[in-house]
Amino acid sequence: MKKSEETGQKRLGNLLYAVKSYFSVQANVLIVVFAVLLLILTVYPMFSVLRSSMTVGKMEAMRYNTLFHTKLSEGDFTLLNFQSLLSNQVTFWKPLWNSLRMSAYASIIAILVGGTFAFLITRTDISFKKFFSSVFIFPYIMPSWTLALVWKNVFANSQVGSGVVGMLESLTGLCVPGWVVYGIFPCSLVMGIHYAPFAYILIGGTLRNMDANLEEAATILQSSRWRILRKITIPIVMPALFSTVLLVFSSTMASYAVPVFVGSPGNFFVLSTQLSALYNNMTTKGQAFVMTIVLILFGVMLLGINTWFTGKRKSFTTVTGKSGQVSYIKLGKANAVISVVLAVVLFLIAIFPIISFALESMIDSHGNYSTLTLKYWLSREDIGGFAVNAGPGILFNGRIWTALWGSIRLSLIVSLIVGTCGILIGYAVARKRGTKLAGLVSGLAFFPYLVPSMAFGAIFLAVSTRLTFLRGTLLLLIIVGAIKYLPFASRSGTNSMMQLSGEIEEAAVIVGASWPKRMLRVLFPIQKSSFISGYLLPFVSCMRELSLFVLLTNSGTLITTLLSYFDEKAVAQMSNGINLLIVIIVLIVNFTVNKLTGASIDKGVGGN
Repeated sequence: MKKSEETGQKRLGNLLYAVKSYFSVQANVLIVVFAVLLLILTVYPMFSVLRSSMTVGKMEAMRYNTLFHTKLSEGDFTLLNFQSLLSNQVTFWKPLWNSLRMSAYASIIAILVGGTFAFLITRTDISFKKFFSSVFIFPYIMPSWTLALVWKNVFANSQVGSGVVGMLESLTGLCVPGWVVYGIFPCSLVMGIHYAPFAYILIGGTLRNMDANLEEAATILQSSRWRILRKITIPIVMPALFSTVLLVFSSTMASYAVPVFVGSPGNFFVLSTQLSALYNNMTTKGQAFVMTIVLILFGVMLLGINTWFTGKRKSFTTVTGKSGQVSYIKLGKANAVISVVLAVVLFLIAIFPIISFALESMIDSHGNYSTLTLKYWLSREDIGGFAVNAGPGILFNGRIWTALWGSIRLSLIVSLIVGTCGILIGYAVARKRGTKLAGLVSGLAFFPYLVPSMAFGAIFLAVSTRLTFLRGTLLLLIIVGAIKYLPFASRSGTNSMMQLSGEIEEAAVIVGASWPKRMLRVLFPIQKSSFISGYLLPFVSCMRELSLFVLLTNSGTLITTLLSYFDEKAVAQMSNGINLLIVIIVLIVNFTVNKLTGASIDKGVGGN
């Protein structure tokens, strides 16, 4: 008996020693902590939204009892939310069809515009490459609704919608048809142009790194330029094309702001706008969570298809040397013409929006540019208009500055959390790579990318109905923003840490440097540019975000939700002025990112 007790104590002692030894390594502590945190912050919300989709509130129970003669009470389990939504042609199936069409058209436009631009920059001798490459990324850096507001400013006319006179009618008297101003056409075009730089980055990177020997060999064999493009160039960039299509498709499916600005006024509704409408109706909140699940499934499915396709394509890769000399296509006399065309296009999609917002924020009478005034910026009195509590001009409007500070404060906190967690996750995953726990943490950290922003906000809306202390608080916005923007920071941190040899840290350990000192004095300085971008890029993203937060807070909390409020209340001068502020701040911060990191988003593509 005594021997058995001694054996048990010895085993317990060995176990405690093993646990103590395991957690004496910082990477092990980090990997366990983040595994637990990410499981709580990703898995629990998914169960919460699933539970919310299968239970009813008080108003929903009353509605179902009337329609289906049931005897439901608040909190009861039911599948009527699924049945009601999935059997509704107007609320679900038509918006789903609209979302699919809009996403497909936007993907085609992004590929055509971004792919053409990438080809011209990387494979031809076109002039002003650096300038074109730098400016072309502006639509992607700026908020997605930027071009949507510009579209309204230019094409709105007295014959459609609210009858507001736009720039085109004001200057020429021409009124374009309603389908040009509102509906699937402007939604698809605006989203396509917004994501065209994304296509340019992916496709251009592939074209830039493509082995030039392949094209040179085909040229020697006297193949035509079109045949080379069709048989060599396009197949090589096909994985990038396919990834672009799926990622643009997925992002457009989740878009909320653009369909609200240039879709809803023309009775063009998509899943994201219907999700907001369902949630704001007390009798259909459960159906909103069902639609959230649908959007999540679409995101996971599309990313799964992308992973499968790119994995399948790897088997066709040949191991070969890469020619360092690229044979550029000489455009000859067409160089000047194409350069002018590109300059005009870039002016319209990158420079003109800023000019448009400035002008539209100073027009007292829509469409009449002789009524330019600074009162919407400088007035200390209430400017009136159709809005409730519009307040004084932008520069003296406490409501606007409060909302702007709210966005800046949220973005700063989120960027600090995301950047720091990205570095720590990268360190832990790099040091424990190959283990199941590292794979779990890496996968959970990337999971939020699979979930559309609107659906992600709805997930944590479901959480706040259970954890009421979070509802409507800054803490909820911080948690949502931090988790949503974690994927890129964690991947950036992991890639940066993977590049560092373990010998660097081992040398610091030998000289007695503590773990915090090793991180701050050794590892961080080496990969400083990558780590700083991990802090600043989430700031830029959070400042321009609307879809993620629109369900979680009121209109006066953030500058983007306040912009949406003024647009709904038809005070275009205020919404345009606020958008100008957002665009300027985002561009300034992005410029700062480039200067601090010594890198630009377009450098990997061309423009040198």
